[in-house]
Formats: sequence, structure tokens, C-alpha cells
Amino acid sequence: MIDGKKVLAIIPARGGSKGLPRKNLLEVGEKPLLAWTIEEGLKSRFIDRLILSSEDIEIIKTAKKWGCEVPFIRSQELATDEATTAAVVLHALEELRETYDYVVLLQPTSPLRSHQDIDSCIEECHERDAASCVTVSATDKSPFWMYFLNADNHMKAVIETSNRPTRRQELPTAYALNGAVYVVKREWFQKTESFITEDTIAHVMPKERSLDIDTELDLNIFRYLDTIKKNR
Repeated sequence: MIDGKKVLAIIPARGGSKGLPRKNLLEVGEKPLLAWTIEEGLKSRFIDRLILSSEDIEIIKTAKKWGCEVPFIRSQELATDEATTAAVVLHALEELRETYDYVVLLQPTSPLRSHQDIDSCIEECHERDAASCVTVSATDKSPFWMYFLNADNHMKAVIETSNRPTRRQELPTAYALNGAVYVVKREWFQKTESFITEDTIAHVMPKERSLDIDTELDLNIFRYLDTIKKNR
């Protein structure tokens, strides 16, 4: 709770991930990927209730083992590749009897995000009276130096400009969604069915905590970072 406002956090974790099969249950540091998010969510100063949304029985059992509440089982139609995250969150809100002021989305593919990151995002959203606040991190590559390729590999600039910067020092800092934390006012979300609009503000996270696990390479990087941390 923050200033009397109730906060619900939802961890969406379906069983049918394609890029990295069963990734939510893959172990790093002697615990499943899912557990990293559960542990930090439970440490939050502001989250009143942390729940899992999943259709997968093994994932549900794992979440409960690590202390996460599972008040319902997600339908199979909301566990397909076509199902949107917004639909999953709306379903969760419909299933719960309690009403919340803020909804926080914590994807289990961002295991390095800390509870301080979660609380800072909630706090910034509330203090600035924003409709939503999402975490971002500075990009390694500037969109000014990015191009689309057509069928013949001809290049078209992502950002069209007559004064393209040629030196890194001249480039403005660009930020990308890191997928770690999404905070939104519940009423606003139910109206817009979106976490991001022109009313959204950003909370900047450092790149070292912004790793998003989507491929085998991402997982190996995470395991490597965890090993280094333990050996310090």
C-alpha cells in the first residue's frame, strides 16, 4: 500500500514459451527463473498482494512453493501466442474479488530487477500522479544509426533526418523498454487496456539489472553473471 492506495502485483507465466521452452522453470543459482521475480516481489514495501497467472500446473506448484499466491488457473485460450498481456491482466482483475488502485506487472523474464526497482517505479507513478510508469534502460545502439532493409537489402533510415550525427558524442541518449516493471492505475488500465500511452512516464533502470531472458544466450549470460556474483 502506498498512501492508502492498494497495490496488486501480477506475475504472468505461461507454460508454452517457444523461444526458450519451459524457461520459467529453468534453474539459475539453484532456483527456477520464476522464483527470482517472486522473491523480489515479496520484498516490496508497497505491494499488498502478489499473484501468479498461469495455465501450467507445474508452474503453479513452483510459484506456491516459493510463496506466491495463485488464486485462479488461467484459461488455455489466454495462454496462446496470440493472447495479449493486457488480456491476461484484465482476466486477473475480473477473477479477483478485491479492488486495487494500482496494478504492477512483473514478468519472470527480468530476474535481475530488484525490489528497490519495483518500489521506485510504484513511487514515481504515485508521486507524479501518472496514469502509468514503466521501466526503461539506455540503449547500446542509437536509433539514428539504425536502418530498415528492403527485399534487395537497400537501406532506409529508421529516423529520417538531414542532419544525422556522425560522432557518438553527438547522439542523444535513447531508451528502450526493459520489460522489468509496469505500474498502472487500475481504472485507467481497464479503460485503455494498455500499459503505455502518451500519458506514461519512464523510470530508468541500469543496464546491469535490465537483462531480459528470451533466448539460450540470454540464459547463459544470466548464469554467468550469477556465478561471478557468488565468487566475489
